Amino acid sequence: MHPISLTTLAFITGGRLVDVVDPDAQITQPAVFDSREAVPGSLFLALKGANGDGHAFAAAAIGKGAVAALVTHPVGVPAIVVDDVLTAMGCIGNFLLHDAVGSATVVAVTGSAGKTSTKDLIAQVLPGNVVATPQSFNNEIGLPITVTLADQSTDYLVLEMGARHIGDIRELTRIAEPDISVVTNVGTAHVGEFGSRENIARAKGEIVEALQPGGLAVLNCDDEFAREMMKRTRGRIVTYGRGELATVRALDVTVDGHGQPSYTLLTPEGSARVSLQFIGEVQVYNSLAAAAVGREAGLPVEEIAARLAQALPRSRWRMETTTRADGVTVVNDAYNANPHSMRHSLNALASMARGRDQRAVAVLGRMNELGEDAQKAHEELGRYAAGLDLDQIILVGGDEAGWMQQGVSNGGGRAVHLPDQDAVLHLLRTTLRSGDVVLVKASRGVQLQLVAEALLQPNPESADA
Repeated sequence: MHPISLTTLAFITGGRLVDVVDPDAQITQPAVFDSREAVPGSLFLALKGANGDGHAFAAAAIGKGAVAALVTHPVGVPAIVVDDVLTAMGCIGNFLLHDAVGSATVVAVTGSAGKTSTKDLIAQVLPGNVVATPQSFNNEIGLPITVTLADQSTDYLVLEMGARHIGDIRELTRIAEPDISVVTNVGTAHVGEFGSRENIARAKGEIVEALQPGGLAVLNCDDEFAREMMKRTRGRIVTYGRGELATVRALDVTVDGHGQPSYTLLTPEGSARVSLQFIGEVQVYNSLAAAAVGREAGLPVEEIAARLAQALPRSRWRMETTTRADGVTVVNDAYNANPHSMRHSLNALASMARGRDQRAVAVLGRMNELGEDAQKAHEELGRYAAGLDLDQIILVGGDEAGWMQQGVSNGGGRAVHLPDQDAVLHLLRTTLRSGDVVLVKASRGVQLQLVAEALLQPNPESADA
């Protein structure tokens, strides 16, 4: 982070210094909202949430070396008192980006699915000093915190931008105006919040509306809603996809026994073969978006292909694949789920087991925020899963799992419906055998990552336990 004084921070945020001994003390480390992550030189954000109030932990953060806390009322330690912590942090992020970071190119990424993997791929394709959103810090809290990770040596700042309401991305782009905007797709994630796919497209498209005439919109040409965003930007346009109309294309796509895709990357400047270390055919699209951004950075197609081949997944619980000592492979894709991402993950599972002496086991939970479409979406997903010839489908939870089970049955398949994670673990621990591949996926609130993590621990139900 570029050093900044408490006096300057107070001026930027319209706040006042309270209990501060040295107004010229410098913030030199990134901001944190978890007091346990405070280090000497950091700024602590006292955020209020459903499970607690950060103001109660300000003293602990100062004790670990934080220079000051950003608060809404005095807390007895050095602090900048503001009307609203999130608004103030947005002001700080905007100031740092324009007055401290300076010349960094801002790459903004959004979409209903795949934006985190796309962000990770872009960060590894771009040359120079690249700072990218950690994990999924893609909201009004995480985005300005990500900006504090950058400094004057940063060449590219890759920012994931999420939305739950129309206008959310517009506000994020006011903090960090993009030079390059990437849209992966428009699906049905959060359709219960937005009301329709058209409204989701309206929200996601705010990222290309924020571009200045010299900026670049990178759009998925195979997604009709993303394609329509060409009409909404003042920037230049580059498209990507597998169809003939795309500027950056993938040809001759294959998927190996590990679920990792390969393809020929075709650009107006030439072509090169790409072999990804990411799992799932959907990663072809995510890597094409990264290739389009790398092309804008001036990289030749051969170097783009090489960088894509070297790129590794960086974010947890997204097709995070681990093979146990006994040969069982656990695929933890439990960070989140929607109908679009569920299908892609199930396809990857099927491809990992296809043609090999392996059983494909899917452990699925509910998809949140689907509104009135919830029952239909879960039934359709069950029917889709039934058509993939998986060896076992395990559904966990209440009504949503029941709807999926009905869909599996309607599709001619069979599924086991279990009430909770303990029941799932007992079944898996007593039936898995060497070579099996287990996919674990649901929306974040289901916490199915705990099942995946438990499967990687010693089995308490084994004969030796």
